[in-house]
Amino acid sequence: MVRWSRRSDGPRTCESLLRDERVKVQHLLDGAGRAGGADREAVDEDAGSSDAAELLTSQGADDALTTELRDRLAALDRAEQRLEAGTFGRSIVSGQIIPDDRLEADPAAELTVDEANQL
Repeated sequence: MVRWSRRSDGPRTCESLLRDERVKVQHLLDGAGRAGGADREAVDEDAGSSDAAELLTSQGADDALTTELRDRLAALDRAEQRLEAGTFGRSIVSGQIIPDDRLEADPAAELTVDEANQL
């Protein structure tokens, strides 16, 4: 289980969950940026080819992934702000406690499962 203390002397503190998730997302974002750059170069070099359409489709997917990963980083920023404010682990809507299992699965969770299912 997760310990929700501000101390860093134990396994899986909230800080470590957020840090680990940020590292993972940043790594994926860096990879998506490299892949997108390579796709764009290929389109520029081979603008008349039928493969260009495939590459453009791939660019669109890369752009969507990049947007999703940047949104995830923003959610992690908000989670870190809640940690600093002392409200981490509570719903931003109701103030109810978000279960540890949910926060371990998604450290940036802002809602309880029931609230998220109502969206």
